Amino acid sequence: MAAWLVPGAPAHAGAVLDHVKSSRTVRVCIWPDYYGITFRDPRSQRLRGIDIDLSAALAADLGARVVYVDSSFPSLIEDVAGNRCDVAMFAVGVLPQRQQALRFTRPYLQSGIYGIVTRNSRIVRDWVDIDRPGVNVAVQAGTFMEPAMRATLKQANLVIVAPPQTREQELQAGRVDVFMTDYPYSRRLLDNADWARLISPPEPFHPLPYAYAVRPGDNEWFKTVDDFVTRIERDGRLAGAAQRNGLSEVLIRK
Repeated sequence: MAAWLVPGAPAHAGAVLDHVKSSRTVRVCIWPDYYGITFRDPRSQRLRGIDIDLSAALAADLGARVVYVDSSFPSLIEDVAGNRCDVAMFAVGVLPQRQQALRFTRPYLQSGIYGIVTRNSRIVRDWVDIDRPGVNVAVQAGTFMEPAMRATLKQANLVIVAPPQTREQELQAGRVDVFMTDYPYSRRLLDNADWARLISPPEPFHPLPYAYAVRPGDNEWFKTVDDFVTRIERDGRLAGAAQRNGLSEVLIRK
């Protein structure tokens, strides 16, 4: 079996790019439940979002086609380091623990943390109501909101939500009072759910840059993906994709 196919095998210079060129395919890890980023419509099964647009642009620049690999934040490191995909393109937050296992391109988006409540909530009406005794605050397992809220909350109860449960279901069922998310994911509810209301912090709260992630050890492949980010910043493809997907507010502008 070729070294690039062996899970956990160390990369050698040019291994990924050589395979992309010879196979004319690039394997892209996505989280298909990330609205505005890499979202699979449950009805049509069609993928859409900024990183669906931009992964297609990367493949076109390489003369290849995209093969999407479903991933998630909890399985991100295992999927990329274990060679299930060549690059993770789903607005991956650049966190220290992830940097220990993955190599990140320059960031292209940045978002802080927001709250989502029901419109008729009497418990959480504003940001100051979140960290109060008896308030149940939900976060998605494996996201950067989990450690951020664990370190921040002093009085409220932190609830970790893992599949098949969803934060929306827990909130609507009344088992939690608010859930924390980033700006891109908040758009899903604000665009589609008339029961949801956004709680914005008085100032940016835990702003985090988002980038693409690859396995360490293959400098040529890393440079290929990093140069792509630079190129789409300069030629307008990044700004165009952000605008089409309602993410201009969190675009990093050079």
